[in-house]
Amino acid sequence: MSYKNESLRKYLEDLAARSSVPGGGSAAALTASLGAALLSMVINFTLGKPKYEKYEKELKKMLDNSEKLRKEFLELVDLDVVAFKSKNTEDALKVPFMVARLCFEGIKLCPSLIRKGNLNLISDVAVAAVLLESAFVSASFNVEINLKSLKDEKFSIKIRKELGEKEKRIKRIRLLTEEKVGKIIRG
Repeated sequence: MSYKNESLRKYLEDLAARSSVPGGGSAAALTASLGAALLSMVINFTLGKPKYEKYEKELKKMLDNSEKLRKEFLELVDLDVVAFKSKNTEDALKVPFMVARLCFEGIKLCPSLIRKGNLNLISDVAVAAVLLESAFVSASFNVEINLKSLKDEKFSIKIRKELGEKEKRIKRIRLLTEEKVGKIIRG
């Protein structure tokens, strides 16, 4: 089944059903796609505004990145279902690991958007950061459960190290984003 062309209602009904797929890995990818979509929305509402004209070139590059991420996350919603059905642990590990890596790339856009994005949508930057962190943590759980099935300790250590380092940075960016956005909103 390809969910990227289905309604959100269909996806949620299938997610809630007594079925193994879609599951947590797919939901993590969907959550990440929502975060990336919010970043794109903020940028789209910023582009063309005279107040932000000096950031136009950088914002267009950020939009290219956020849109690429949004589309990749949407693909991963379906790829997670395929990987799970394959019953191949390595395939089932690759998808959430990619989701986690891409969440890291996405959340790195947030600090710049706080400074250069449309202030009327500043809360959406914070929501995007929270969604991307949530998707990262969710994907990490799916990586971890699949690492448990693999018997390659060296590989597992390498993956856990990378995720651990990225998790610290993601948490820091999300906290900083929440703090800065909170100050802007509260005046």
